[in-house]
Amino acid sequence: MKRSRTSIGKLLQPLALAVALALATSFVAMAETSCVPLELSPCIPALSSPVSPSGMCCQKLREQQPCFCGYMRIPALAPYVGNPRAREICKSCGVPIPRC
Repeated sequence: MKRSRTSIGKLLQPLALAVALALATSFVAMAETSCVPLELSPCIPALSSPVSPSGMCCQKLREQQPCFCGYMRIPALAPYVGNPRAREICKSCGVPIPRC
């Protein structure tokens, strides 16, 4: 059976996110929060499938919330931080999305 481009793309999304997070791990915000996108890795299952975010994902989102605007400025991260599924996950965790 031949896989469509869409299903292959969905399979590669978590890998692409992990690579993007790894590339941006040295980013530090001006605030006291240490901005490390790799800290959001517990959210990958919820981002790449329709499962609910884990408690650890929600905790990491709360910790990294001050960094979201900075992450939006990183081209490799912007598609993940700004996508509708990411917004749903934040809402589910009760984490407000800042206006950047």
